[in-house]
Amino acid sequence: EAAISTSFLANHYVSVYIKEFNNKTWIERYGEPIGAETATLLWSITVSIFAIGGVLGALSVSLIIKVLGRKGTLLVNNIFALIAALLLTLGERAKSFEMLIIGRLVIGVDSGIALSALPMYLGEISPKHIRGFIGQFNSILICLGVFTGQVLGLPELLGQESRWNYLFTFLALPAVLQMCVLPFLPESPRYLLMERRDEAGAERAFQRFLGKTDVSQELEEVHAEARAQENLHTVSVLQLLRNPAVRWQLITIIITMACYQLCGLNAIWYYTNGILREAGFPDNILPYITLSTGIIETLAAIVSGLVIERIGRRPLLIFGFSAMAVFFSLLTLCLNLQDRTTWMPYLSYVCILVVIASFCSGPGGIPFILTGELFEQSYRPAAFMIAGVVNWLSNFAVGLLFPFIQEALQSFAFLVFVVVCTLGAIYLYFVLPETKNKTFMDISQSFAKINKIPLPSPAQEMELVLSSDTNGKVEDAKIESSL
Repeated sequence: EAAISTSFLANHYVSVYIKEFNNKTWIERYGEPIGAETATLLWSITVSIFAIGGVLGALSVSLIIKVLGRKGTLLVNNIFALIAALLLTLGERAKSFEMLIIGRLVIGVDSGIALSALPMYLGEISPKHIRGFIGQFNSILICLGVFTGQVLGLPELLGQESRWNYLFTFLALPAVLQMCVLPFLPESPRYLLMERRDEAGAERAFQRFLGKTDVSQELEEVHAEARAQENLHTVSVLQLLRNPAVRWQLITIIITMACYQLCGLNAIWYYTNGILREAGFPDNILPYITLSTGIIETLAAIVSGLVIERIGRRPLLIFGFSAMAVFFSLLTLCLNLQDRTTWMPYLSYVCILVVIASFCSGPGGIPFILTGELFEQSYRPAAFMIAGVVNWLSNFAVGLLFPFIQEALQSFAFLVFVVVCTLGAIYLYFVLPETKNKTFMDISQSFAKINKIPLPSPAQEMELVLSSDTNGKVEDAKIESSL
């Protein structure tokens, strides 16, 4: 829903119609045209409040998951999408730009919750050998949402002055679909076993997800993770920040999530139409040419999903950020030579397409997969909350600061993103271990050396095993959660 909504507002025609609607509504209320500064402020609030909603959603997700579980959180979250679709669709008819702003805030809350709860759910229900492949569906569907928004926003469809408000009706379709399908899927078996202590329910969930009767190996893997954790309870954000055993996992997620937003992909859209105009394309065919960006996004995300279990998370992330740095540099060069030759704008557009493909090949989806993989069960909700807040605050910062960066640096603005992508790739090269085909406990232990936490000896591991009862259940496990 969020990808479709954002794609609508990025559509040139839709943005013009909404600005005209704001002006018309202002005249009807106050008897005079809206001032230029007020119009800019109103549009900026409409766009940027989405990120504020995302922060609110990310901050609330830990508490909601504690009460409702992973599946329940995803189900209830659809209510926000339906409310947002209603507000955004009826805002024009009610002559209320406030409804558009509130609708954007609500769909932001929906996105903030979904981008934490969904990767968490997908990571916990997936076998380790296809966990990355399943996790990439999150990125693939976001790209499909962007492409769907681009198609629906074409002038021949709903990108018209008399129809633009009906675009937002489509936000309700994914929510309705999920509400029809998700009730028939099991809850996360790891959540059932480790937090609800429902071994029978976890066994049934594993059997349904894996399509086999004997799931003893999967259950034992979860029991082993439970035995390795000193206190099996959901920790708070403050406890996570203070725990030296997960310090570098947390730093890695914060840096990766910040680079995910600050790498410059959102800023690309500021230049795309201008570069196409420089190439000589008339305005009336620009929407059809920019469909190529949505196609490239989707194809790159699909290819990444197909190869992630062969290549691994680490190489795809490092390659993605490195390639973005290279082609942002080349794009800067092309923009400064734009007037020298007639074919230079075409090369600039190729650079934009390659930057988009590089982003979707790794940085576009893997940060959400890593957030679920780098932390064991008790730390995961707090980790997703921190990652979500970093994600949305970085998103807000880009939307707020890039226009000023662009005004100050002009065609050299993308060099800022070259620095971000380069530093991100260097950090990941030296710190991030490969996580493909590893259990959550194995991944945590791979950080033990850098966290300066001694690994348990074989005797200690045997003691942990013997400390569990004959059914493999963890003794004195308590389910606690605090924000």
